[in-house]
Amino acid sequence: MTDEQLNVARECLPKQMARYGYDVPNVTFHKGYIEDLAALGIQNDSVDVVISDCVINLSSHKEQVFKEVFRVLKPGGELYFSDVVSDRRLPEHLMNDPVLLGECLAGAMSHEDFRRLMEQPGCPDERKMSTSPITISNADIEAKIGMAKFFSTTYRVFKLENLGDRCEDYGQVAYYRGTLPDYPHDFQLDDHHAFEKDKPILVCGNTATMLQDTRFRHHLRIEGGSKDPFRVVQL
Repeated sequence: MTDEQLNVARECLPKQMARYGYDVPNVTFHKGYIEDLAALGIQNDSVDVVISDCVINLSSHKEQVFKEVFRVLKPGGELYFSDVVSDRRLPEHLMNDPVLLGECLAGAMSHEDFRRLMEQPGCPDERKMSTSPITISNADIEAKIGMAKFFSTTYRVFKLENLGDRCEDYGQVAYYRGTLPDYPHDFQLDDHHAFEKDKPILVCGNTATMLQDTRFRHHLRIEGGSKDPFRVVQL
């Protein structure tokens, strides 16, 4: 978040416009803090998708980051981000280590801390897209923080009011229409929901809501559903 980095981004615009066929830029750049998007003039319920790549770990006020993200997202909007995640909560002296912070390790959330942070804006069902281990190849850093394991993890979280805190079977089935750009044959919602075109896939109530009440609503068809969870009883 420096003037120099923003200048590099602006200098890259003509090349990227030519690469993707734009006559005018389709992006704008702002200098500010992710903990205070209001200062940049970003209004409530005004954004479809928030994307972040290995940035949130650098903030010492993550609760405020997520609060701002869900303030600006429209109902049904999506936070899609990748970051460093640890398998445990780190001790405070390591979290304040400037070298470890610069390596994007000391600020890593544990998955459980992330889950708890998501409960505060009312998001009880975050979805993991992918995860892969991070190898620490520096001996000095390994000596400091090698007791923890770190992962590069991608999450998808929706701003939806009617998600439950558990997945429940309401007898719903989803069909992918094959209409998402660049995904004519299949679409992956998360690491355990992959939809092939025109193939029926059983989904829980939360997953059905994520598909019906978001930007994916026109690309999938949901059948079934009732107020009570679907159960089979053998007499």
